[in-house]
Order: sequence, then structure tokens, then C-alpha cells
Amino acid sequence: MTAIDDSTKPSGLSRQGSKGGRRKPAPSPWRAKKIQSDKNPGGLASLNGKWGYLFTAPFFVMFLIFGLAPIIYSTVIAFFNWDPIGDIEFIGLKNFEDLLADDRFWLALGNTLEIWVLATFPALAGSIGLAAILRNKFLRGATAWRTILLVPNITSVIAVAIVFGQLFGRDFGMVNNVIEFFGFPRVDFIEDSFASHVAIAAMITWRWMGYNALIFLASMLAIPDELYESAALDGASAWKQFLYVTLPGLRNTITFVLIVGTIGGLQVFAEPLTLGGGLSGGSSRQFSTLTLFLYEQAFASYQWGYAAAVGILITVIVLIVSAINFAITRRLADENTR
Repeated sequence: MTAIDDSTKPSGLSRQGSKGGRRKPAPSPWRAKKIQSDKNPGGLASLNGKWGYLFTAPFFVMFLIFGLAPIIYSTVIAFFNWDPIGDIEFIGLKNFEDLLADDRFWLALGNTLEIWVLATFPALAGSIGLAAILRNKFLRGATAWRTILLVPNITSVIAVAIVFGQLFGRDFGMVNNVIEFFGFPRVDFIEDSFASHVAIAAMITWRWMGYNALIFLASMLAIPDELYESAALDGASAWKQFLYVTLPGLRNTITFVLIVGTIGGLQVFAEPLTLGGGLSGGSSRQFSTLTLFLYEQAFASYQWGYAAAVGILITVIVLIVSAINFAITRRLADENTR
């Protein structure tokens, strides 16, 4: 064999061999070369990343002032006999003990739960029915109907209370006129406990049923049309399709609406205040709810520590409901993945 002269080898190989035989990898032609430029690119690219803190700062400042600070303040004064114009004394858990023994608190809790039951479930059924009607492809002016459903939600609560106060009036109310027309005695929707809760529930249902219907409509539109077509080919009627196709597809949405309605029902305030006409909740406290009772203790009796204890108990109830919501939603999600 003919010997190869070292002079015929590439100069790079001879230099690498002289450096210990290590070979440097050839530079990749696909690797982008860094271009250093001293010019300012301008626009958003010229902004330093720290500017993001400046733009998000207003939210955190507002949250600290109007969100976190009141929570901490309320939690602290719940353990005091806190009179804004008198003495301040640390009393530990006495506010909570007195609250659990207060018949007014349990009456307000019972009124709140009764109003929630009367308002939530009829509104739920009505919302699903309205959404099913709006889903009809042959409905004319669907966009206009969807817009009209939002009108009650944006109407002032004061205006709604005035209108419903006239509708449920004892002597000249339209509802009582209809009741008397069918041969039944007139109902006092202001003084009677159960009837007053029906009036409050009617107000809440009227305000929120259209809003919830749009939520259900969005969920219905997400159900594939192939499921309805397959059910129709199998001979399922429209009612059967609604029971076995639509309702199963709305399980998560129903759970969401129920939990949000529960949280809102625990915080009902404006409707009983405006319709009842006082912080005490009526002559027999038939309009008294948890939030109205809290407001009464804070700004009528000036027992801020006692009112803060009411707020903490409301928060505990909301947290329990949120935990139930998480458990139900997770269980439904697990069933859907099976």
C-alpha cells in the first residue's frame, strides 16, 4: 500500500492531531447566529419585562385595599366587642357563642334557605326550557330573543322591587286579583312569612332565569348534532332526545348553575330590603336573611364584632358549598372519562 504523506492531509486535521487528537464539532448550519445590535427595536419589544408589574399593579392594589384588608379586618374584630363609638374589648369566641344561640340568626338562616329553594329550582327548570326553545333552528329572531333575556338582569333592583310590590299588593295587586278571580282568598305577600318568600323568589327568578338560560344555551350548542341524528334514526321522539341526549350533556352546567345559585342565594340582600322596607326584615322578621341580618347588626345596632362573626359564618357556609361543588364536578368528570 502506498503511504500517505502527512502533507496531503487537511491542515485542520493535522492541527487537531497536534492538540491531542480531539475533534471539535463542525458548526451546525441550522443554528441561528446571534445578531447583536445596539439599535432600539422600538414598540412593545423595547419595553423591559419589569413594565408588566406596573401594568398589573392596579389590580393588586385594589385587591389589597378592598379585598384582602377587609377580610383581615373583619376576622380580627370578630373576636372583639367592637363598638365604633364606644369601648373595644377582646372577648374571644363569645360573639360566635352568642350567635349560635341567637334565634334571629337561625330565623334568618331558615328564611335564606327557603328563599333559595323557592327561587333556584323553578329558575333552573325554566332556564333549561327557555334554552331548549332558543336552540330550535327554526326559531325566528333568535338573536333578538337572546338579547331580551338579558334585560331583567340589567334592570335596577329598586325598579324591580317597586313593580313586584305593586304586583303582589294585598288590596290592588294583580296577582291577588287573579287569585280572587279563581275563588281563593287574597294573600298578604308582605306580612305572611311563606307568601313573602314566594314574592322574593319570584323577583330573583325573574331577574336570573334569562341569564341562566343563555348559559344553558351555550352548553346545548356544544352538544354534537350527530347525537341527535343518531337518536332520531333510532326512533327517539323529541322528548326522549331531550331526556337522554340534552340533559346528560348539561350535567356539568347544571352543577355550575346550582352552586352559583346557592352562593348567590346565601347573599340575597337587595330584594328583601327593598320589598320589606326595613333592616329588621318586617314585623315578624319574615324578610330577614343572613346578609340583611349582618347589615342590621353592623349599621343599626353598631355591633361590628357580632356582624363580623356573622360574615365569617357565611364564608364558612360558602366554602362548604364550594367544596361540594368541587367534589361533584370531579365525580362527573371521572364518569365522563370512563
